[in-house]
Amino acid sequence: MKYPVLFGFPSFTAAMLLLSLSVAVPPATADPGRDVVLIGERPAIANHVQQAEIEAGDVTLRELLSAGERLFNAQFNILDGQGRPASTGTGAPRAPGQPRFIRTSGPDANACAGCHNQPRSGGAGEIVANVFVLAQTLDPVTESVSGAFSNERNTLGMFGAGAIEMLAREMSSELIAIREAARREARRTGHDQTRDLVAKGVSFGRITVLPDGRVDPRAIEGVDWDLIVKPFHQKGAVVSLREFTNNAMNHHHGMQSEERFGIGVDADNDGLAGELTVGDITAVTLHQAALPAPRPRLGGNPTRRRAIRAGARLFSEIGCGGCHRPVLVLESRRFVEPNPFNPPGNLHPDEVSASVEFDLVARSASTLVRPVGKEKVAVFAMTDLKRHNLNDEQLDHFDNEQLPQGMLTGFADPAEFTVPPRPRPTGDFLTRKLWDAGNSAPYGHRGDLTTLTEAVWFHGGAARNSRERFFSMSGRDQARVIEFLKSRVVR
Repeated sequence: MKYPVLFGFPSFTAAMLLLSLSVAVPPATADPGRDVVLIGERPAIANHVQQAEIEAGDVTLRELLSAGERLFNAQFNILDGQGRPASTGTGAPRAPGQPRFIRTSGPDANACAGCHNQPRSGGAGEIVANVFVLAQTLDPVTESVSGAFSNERNTLGMFGAGAIEMLAREMSSELIAIREAARREARRTGHDQTRDLVAKGVSFGRITVLPDGRVDPRAIEGVDWDLIVKPFHQKGAVVSLREFTNNAMNHHHGMQSEERFGIGVDADNDGLAGELTVGDITAVTLHQAALPAPRPRLGGNPTRRRAIRAGARLFSEIGCGGCHRPVLVLESRRFVEPNPFNPPGNLHPDEVSASVEFDLVARSASTLVRPVGKEKVAVFAMTDLKRHNLNDEQLDHFDNEQLPQGMLTGFADPAEFTVPPRPRPTGDFLTRKLWDAGNSAPYGHRGDLTTLTEAVWFHGGAARNSRERFFSMSGRDQARVIEFLKSRVVR
């Protein structure tokens, strides 16, 4: 008997998997009216979410969030389509016979929660959960962890991510509105127009627009030239939770989504198509967006409570709040999916008949996502969602990466600019959110710093003055600042 070759497994093994999947409780022995139950090997996700049912209102928000949680925690296996034997982490074809599971180039995890698990599912990751960004593009895959092949990064927490995405959307809209106003004025007057780029009080440098509509981007700071604030990935390279999810499912798990790879397409040649539906991606995106925000933990000890209050004041006095902004204010309290700034390959609002919304304040369940009046929301995430360079001649710990992650043009056509495209600087990183600092160790983009004081020590470049002021304080005042940061936790 000749057995089929499936999932990259030897023929006999694949056949046995299919046989075990087909075994069910025999009708003769099953109770009348009881559903037939599959036994033996089976996929981690038996029931998929359909986007058409979401848009028709046939799936409640509660059901969507529950489905998203199952997907986030699912231990995918080959019957789900786990693995990508014939494609890279970007979806490009690769030579057959590559290993199904490899730590560096990926797939490197069975579940999202395998890395996002500290202190619980959805959180940050230990250094053992580090990923090797850009190694997923290589063919053949590489077993080297050399910086010549990839950028080693630590796993960040996702709690409060819905508020972060909405802040980035609003900031992007503000910056783009400044550019477009300058463009209109340049065309009207026939003269170059220069404007300050400020969104939610954060300066992103300046922009000059020429009468022909082209942009001189050389004075733009901390954001891509397309002016779209990308709040995910430590390099600030990913627009939305949806884009992050589509990328990660393929890169880390070898699970291809239909919206990225096509309906009915077996993009990785593992014998399965439709591994993740559009509705699945909507569900797991909403689950991450609705994860509660971190919270203050003051405790009952009066000494610690006094230290936390004093530490918050000192944190601002020494200038740390210049980048780790204590608060940014949202104009709307609604999270809306999908994101209008999603790049191609990710669901766009024009492609749906109805969006999904929820109240960020209610879902965040934290005083760090606080209503201001009827619609506005104060988000105490302690970030400015801007990229900064923390390196100088004496302190260059955060300048270890060799491979640029993408181009400063972002999603824009390079012809829109007066200068050629440039890679994103390897030493620039998005300001880390500190609202979960109390239980998201280790620190630094590699996760190689075990304490907050170590992380402060290596702050050079744009943060050098604040670093010097921190270490010029008494040991007691330094401890107060650290106690304040440690009071921001995921519960």
